[in-house]
This record gives sequence, C-alpha cells and structure tokens, in this order.
Amino acid sequence: MTKQIVFSEEALPPLPVYCKSQAVISGKTIYASGNIGITKDMKIVEGGVQAQTRAALDNLTKVLKAAGVGLDSVLKANVYLANLQRDFAPMNEVYLEYFPSNPPARTCIGVAALPLGADVEIECIAELP
Repeated sequence: MTKQIVFSEEALPPLPVYCKSQAVISGKTIYASGNIGITKDMKIVEGGVQAQTRAALDNLTKVLKAAGVGLDSVLKANVYLANLQRDFAPMNEVYLEYFPSNPPARTCIGVAALPLGADVEIECIAELP
C-alpha cells in the first residue's frame, strides 16, 4: 500500500500536538484529518458553533482542493460536538449550506472535549475521480 500525504499552504496547518497530516490519500480514497474552527494564530474563531463549523468546513475545503477534489466528493463525514444537545441544530444549519444536495453519509457524536476548547470538529473520507 502506498500513501500520499496531502498538504495545502492555503489551509491551516494541522495541530502539531495532535496530527501531522492534513489528509492522506490511499488508492482513490482521501482521509482528511479533523478540522476545528481556528484562525491562522491557532485561536478558536469567535461566534460559537456556527462560526466554528464554517471555519472548519472552509479549511476542509482547502485540504480537499489540495488533494484534487471538492466537498462534492465527500462520501462520509464525522462531526464531533462538545455539547451535542445545545449545538447540533445550529451546526447542522451551517453544515447544510456546504452540502445543500446529495449530502454524504454522516455521523455526529457528542464528546467530552475537543482540541483547544473547540465546540466542533469535522473529518471526512472522500474519493478521487
């Protein structure tokens, strides 16, 4: 098995403590690392879960672009929320802006905590054409 590391100068770098790759390609499958809503200074974006979801998906879009695809190639997304009950509906509102039709399969999981105190983290699996 060969794997190719994906790196985009446009996207925010992976959090050094947690991960070294923005994404990995194996065969025709892209495995994108989790993305949280942070600034270039590694600070959580202001505006709550909706702003963080938007920032995470914008960054994920840049990583996928570096791999040669867009969000329309996402097969499966995993969303992690630090407060599932409070944040599911507002996160989902923004999520649907990025996947307006033919959305990928998705799992949404409530977790105890996320890196840097984020409210949301999103990872995905996509396919090359």
